[in-house]
Amino acid sequence: MLDAGDSRRIALGTTGATEGAHQGHPDFRVQGRIFATLHPDSRWGMVKLTPDQQQEYVGLNPAAFAPESGAWGRQGCTAVRLDATTEEELGTVLTMAWQNVARARGATKPPTRPRRRH
Repeated sequence: MLDAGDSRRIALGTTGATEGAHQGHPDFRVQGRIFATLHPDSRWGMVKLTPDQQQEYVGLNPAAFAPESGAWGRQGCTAVRLDATTEEELGTVLTMAWQNVARARGATKPPTRPRRRH
């Protein structure tokens, strides 16, 4: 089971990621733009996927992934239930979110992912 500390470690393991705060809860940014957040309850997070990526992950693991509410959700912002996903799955969606935001800002270097702890 993953928790907020795991998600923070994975998110900050991507190239150029920084932690900030957004509306009273942690967020993770690349080149100043948010690619993921932790919800205030620290049990859920959010990743900025494309609508197609969101649809794929909601279909693969509906216990862990759901569209955020409203327009944000329709644009691909996806809620992630941390204790219902694996480190590998969370690392994959965080990497995709990083790529989505970084590419929109013209970044060319792909993200690095932290080594798995054994």
